[in-house]
Amino acid sequence: MTCNIDSEGQLLVDQVIEEAKISQAKKQSTQRLLISDLNLSAVKKSLGAMRSNRDFIPLSVSALARSRADWLFGMNLTRAYTLAGQKAGFGNVLSVGRVQTPILGLVVNRDNEIANFVSKPFYDVLAHLFTPDNQPFIAKWVPSKACEPHQDEEGRILNKALAENVASRITKQSAELTSLDQKQKKQSAPLPYNLSALQIDAAKAFGMPAQKVLDICQILYERHKLITYPRSDNRYLPKDHHQEASAILKAISANGGQSSELVNGADVKKRSKCFNDSKVAAHHAIVPTAKQLKSASLSGDEAKVYQLISRHYLIQFYPDYIYNETKAEVIIAGGLFKANAKQDVSLGFKVLMGKSELKDEASLPPLTKGMPLFCDKGEVVEKHTSPPAYFTDATLLAAMTGISRYVKDPQIKKVLKDTDGLGTEATRAGIIELLFKRRFLKREGKSIRATETGLALISVLPQGLASPDLTAKWESSLGDIAQQAMSYQQFLQPLLADLNGFVQLAANCDSNAFAKLPKTSPKKRFAKRGGKATFKKSNYKKSSVAS
Repeated sequence: MTCNIDSEGQLLVDQVIEEAKISQAKKQSTQRLLISDLNLSAVKKSLGAMRSNRDFIPLSVSALARSRADWLFGMNLTRAYTLAGQKAGFGNVLSVGRVQTPILGLVVNRDNEIANFVSKPFYDVLAHLFTPDNQPFIAKWVPSKACEPHQDEEGRILNKALAENVASRITKQSAELTSLDQKQKKQSAPLPYNLSALQIDAAKAFGMPAQKVLDICQILYERHKLITYPRSDNRYLPKDHHQEASAILKAISANGGQSSELVNGADVKKRSKCFNDSKVAAHHAIVPTAKQLKSASLSGDEAKVYQLISRHYLIQFYPDYIYNETKAEVIIAGGLFKANAKQDVSLGFKVLMGKSELKDEASLPPLTKGMPLFCDKGEVVEKHTSPPAYFTDATLLAAMTGISRYVKDPQIKKVLKDTDGLGTEATRAGIIELLFKRRFLKREGKSIRATETGLALISVLPQGLASPDLTAKWESSLGDIAQQAMSYQQFLQPLLADLNGFVQLAANCDSNAFAKLPKTSPKKRFAKRGGKATFKKSNYKKSSVAS
């Protein structure tokens, strides 16, 4: 049988072996063939390095511990908070889970942050400078440490009088260019996609929900056989995969993945950093296959996703993007001012990313270190702080994969940085959809917001359930189990004690938070088909998802 080369895959292998009632002797001799690349040479190499299945038992135990823990927490806490809701007359299920609830917490916290946001003015000071040959440019004031009492946490000046004083002091003053840093820089093409990166880009480009992107990928993989395994969390390719590049690029052109002109512009001999055996794990990146369509054509959405995947493969064979970067520091009346500029030199792979011409961003005149300058005037520019944006499909997925950004505790942050974030490539889309089906989330245009039910649930939950802290704690312990530094029971016993505590908190929570929630009749949660009651199926129309 074939399974993933990870803890969940190993658990599946061991469960099948157990159910098949294989003798102890055969269990002892069972071996695993570990393949992450289907090239013939790679398969032959793996066949010569098969390992005993017993070597992977710790992975299986780790997966079993995760499965049991998730089930225990989900079942017990969902029942506990559903009962709390029933006390207040709310009859719907209030589901709680280790992953889904912190995701809901992210959305609720963002909604509350926006609702409570009060815009404040802040002030930039700009110096209008001239070189000795009268060429103008603008530099921005960098407040000194002495100005910290007049700044917010992001370093913005809140004191208008201070900004006006600085602008007055630098007007009609001589200045000196004290530092000049001019470098030519290169930017390599982004790596081929894993599932989350693809879902984020598809949401940004086309407004596609994560689940829809996954469903389309499955069609491209299973029905059309145009892409490799789609539920991958990896963005690298085996070195031997480079041998297929010519055939894959021909398929991309033939299937409409990218134009023939762009495909012909690729240097098939180029090896980007994505071809790296040491970085390939259970699966490699999602890339096109060498198959060329004969008659069947792709639907509009299928073509869009295929084109994204094709583009991110094709850019591996394009040159780096090259640009000049200039950073200048100027002293005026004792104050520090900075000016930055960026100038395109060669677009390279960016011709596939929507860039069509070279551009200069805030260009600077020719400068030399020590050059005397003249500040004609200082200008105060008033701006206003703006609230964070509501989550969208793209930003919520990005938050799930980079969840450590939303954690303050340094230890928890470190653990989450070393993991894949909340959920896995295969489960994130389904978890988001579940939150919509449970009526915890709703859509307003492209924005994802919490419903009254979602807001109420998070308001009564202890912080330990509404934040990613629990996931960090578990991931650390599950890693220890996989490394045989912790036993199954050592993980489960304290977890059960925590669970009992959370159930008690649920029993004593303020259930009045659920009293004013909209109530859904049980009959309306089912749709009749052929005389049988079945759950309603969601689709991707905004109106149905938002209901």
